[in-house]
Amino acid sequence: MTTWIALLRAVNVAGHAPIKMADLRGLAAELGFAEPRTLLQSGNLVFAGKGRAEALERTIEQALAQRLGLGTAVFVRSAADWAGAIADNPFPEEAESDPSHLVLLPLKQAPKAAAVTALQAGIVGREQVRTDGRHAYISYPDGIGRSKLTMAVIEKKLGTSGTGRNWNTVLKLAALAGG
Repeated sequence: MTTWIALLRAVNVAGHAPIKMADLRGLAAELGFAEPRTLLQSGNLVFAGKGRAEALERTIEQALAQRLGLGTAVFVRSAADWAGAIADNPFPEEAESDPSHLVLLPLKQAPKAAAVTALQAGIVGREQVRTDGRHAYISYPDGIGRSKLTMAVIEKKLGTSGTGRNWNTVLKLAALAGG
C-alpha cells in the first residue's frame, strides 16, 4: 500500500464548505483507506491505499459530494511525490526564514511554460512564482492577505486549479505521512 496525502480545496474557511475532520477520517475509512489521519481543520488527509492519484481524487470528490454533500476539488499526492516537491523547493531561503509566507500549490495539471511566464510577468508586487510539473511554489514576502496574486489570478493565468498550503503545513504533512 502507498501512503497518500489528500488536500481538500477551500473547506472550513470563514464558514464556507464546513466539514469535520472526524467525518473526513470516517469517509476515508468507509472508502477502504487504511490509517486515515487529518491535520488541522483545513482538509488535510493522510491515508494508506492502492490506486493512482487521479483515480483517488475522483473517488474522494464523488464520496464527499454523495455522502457529505460537499462539492470541492481534491488534490492527491503520494508521500514520495510530496517529499519530492519539498526537495525541489526553489525557495529554500524563504522556507527557512519565512515559511508561513511560502506556499506550495498542488495543481490538477501541469501548466504550460507560456502560462507560467504570463503569470510571472503579471505580478505587480514582490511575489515570486516557480512551477515544477503539477506544483507551483509562491513566495509572498509582504504577506498573503493583501497580495494581488490571488488564487483566482493564479488559476486564470495557469489554466488549471489548485489548492495551497503554507510551508509549515507542507512539512507537517510530510511528517504525518512518515517522510
